[in-house]
Amino acid sequence: MSKRDKELFLLDSIVAIAKIKNVAARFKNPEDLKHDFVSWDSVVREFQIIGEATRQLIALDVFGPDKRAIVDFRNVLVHEYFGIDAEELWGVIYEHLNTLQARLAETFTAIATDKDTYLEQAIAENAHLDFVTDILKDLR
Repeated sequence: MSKRDKELFLLDSIVAIAKIKNVAARFKNPEDLKHDFVSWDSVVREFQIIGEATRQLIALDVFGPDKRAIVDFRNVLVHEYFGIDAEELWGVIYEHLNTLQARLAETFTAIATDKDTYLEQAIAENAHLDFVTDILKDLR
């Protein structure tokens, strides 16, 4: 088990979603994203972060087993990287990430014992990414 605080796992996922959405917005379709290897690899990596953070949040009883599909998706990305379906990844981005982002933000707000300290740390770590810091500042 990681010694990282549950609040930071939530913020890690919120930041990862912001990065995924920012990168994906540059493309018109999943094949264009897949053919830009830097962007594709970036999106896949951020999904891996979300999956690992979710695994930790389940272990910490922040999320229930209903979120196991997120961890399973991460496992596919890590272990079956050669068979990632671009349409499926694109669908997850545009059909599920907004809902997940809202749930993560609600959970963070509900459980954070020192919300400002965690947010300031995350904002400092991402100070070079205005689109991320704007989302984090909205959590105040």
